[in-house]
Amino acid sequence: MIKLTFCLVRRPGMSREEFQRYWRDVHAPLVASVADTLCIQRYVQMHSLPVEASVGLRASRSAPDEFDGVAELWFESLEVVAENGRRPEAQAAATLLLEDEKRFIDLPRSPLWWGQEHVIVGQQA
Repeated sequence: MIKLTFCLVRRPGMSREEFQRYWRDVHAPLVASVADTLCIQRYVQMHSLPVEASVGLRASRSAPDEFDGVAELWFESLEVVAENGRRPEAQAAATLLLEDEKRFIDLPRSPLWWGQEHVIVGQQA
């Protein structure tokens, strides 16, 4: 199992509340609608709390600005993801998601990467 982790920064001019509402109420159902087509095993949104909740923690570590949220998507393997690139219906679904992401995510400021979990404490999700 591999995971795509996407640290999201909202588009300029959009409040955190507007961003999180759009992400949860508009984008999430869109992802759910194409999950089977893209072979997504699991999709989780982690919405950041108000900025004040993390000020002290960030200051104690000289940390950069926080993200507005993190999206996590699980897939069976990189081979499944590569196969998505060869299937026209998966390509169309990925394009649909990207076009919607452009409406609320500042893509150049939102890093994403593939990874594999190594659970240290607790149970594997």
